[in-house]
Amino acid sequence: MMKKILITIVCLFTSLLALADELQIKDDAPKNYVVKKGDTLWDISAMYLSEPWLWPKLWRMNPEIVNPHLIYPGDELRLVFDADGNPMLVKGKPTLKWSPQIRKTLKEQNPVTYLPFEVVAPYLDYATVMTGEDFDKAPYVLGGDEKYKSNMEGALLYVKGEVATEQHYAIYKKGEQVIDPDSGKPLGYHAILIGTAEGVRKGSLEEKKPSTLYLQSSNQEIRAGAIIVPVNEGQLYPAFYAMQAAEGKEIDARMIRSRNMVREFGKFEVVLLNKGANENIEMGDVYAINRQSPDVIETKDGPIYEEDASSWYRLTRPNDSDRRVEMPKERIGHLMVFKVLDNTSYAIVLSTSKAVHINDSVNAP
Repeated sequence: MMKKILITIVCLFTSLLALADELQIKDDAPKNYVVKKGDTLWDISAMYLSEPWLWPKLWRMNPEIVNPHLIYPGDELRLVFDADGNPMLVKGKPTLKWSPQIRKTLKEQNPVTYLPFEVVAPYLDYATVMTGEDFDKAPYVLGGDEKYKSNMEGALLYVKGEVATEQHYAIYKKGEQVIDPDSGKPLGYHAILIGTAEGVRKGSLEEKKPSTLYLQSSNQEIRAGAIIVPVNEGQLYPAFYAMQAAEGKEIDARMIRSRNMVREFGKFEVVLLNKGANENIEMGDVYAINRQSPDVIETKDGPIYEEDASSWYRLTRPNDSDRRVEMPKERIGHLMVFKVLDNTSYAIVLSTSKAVHINDSVNAP
């Protein structure tokens, strides 16, 4: 019951953020749709709207039901129009299923949510970005209770710095430096989560006594120099995300890294942006992903892409004969920011019409 109440509160809050734009229903939108397990309100709204964040205007209150924001697998949704010609989605009651004992039960007790954490969770590894100062000030691993250069689960770790007993810690190693592709300035360092541990014994810096941690889990070998950070500092995420279109924000960000370290990817990939709280980016912001079309140069022999020009042409072309045509940017998808740091932020790709590339731009939708 509490979960349903929370969903309702989040959805109703998001409804207040709905824009006044007129809804444009897609030409291929279905007239009827039966909700399936695993559907989210974003996915369903995207079938009807080119701008899914306008879903509160589509899922309006109607006399058929008490709360239109709680829908369940098995519900049939119908696209209808009100007296003014405005579109709206309505639904019937949850489908009833007869068991051999002639008992009525709901087909599915868990309501569909806008974007629940369980949809995002499989694509997160709790990586983050830290400054050099963050790494320098954090407690770090000195060694273990065995004379090994690396430690695995079950080992005792000795740490320079004070820890709290029964407190859980995340263990990070320092990754590559993050460079802003636009300014060339360093934004910090990738912090890679390599394990978790629990405080066992508190040490003393004044007496030069190390603290002791019990290594609970590791996905990489834990070596000397790895830093520790208390769990709950940057590792927790909300149960539900209340999305809002980032309208009015003059954001021109770039995707500079993907979770899987590939340059081409699709839906549900986690990406790092080169903008953060310093540019007023907020958790839950939905942005458009845009691709810059390649510029064309008009020559006496016809239009060409510059990279297709011959080396001889590049050397001999007269400056006054070239006419560069700046091609437009095209929208290819959307993403949602789920974690905001000072100079960077993490986002998840919600939808895409084609493969997304590193360095594609991110702007207000």
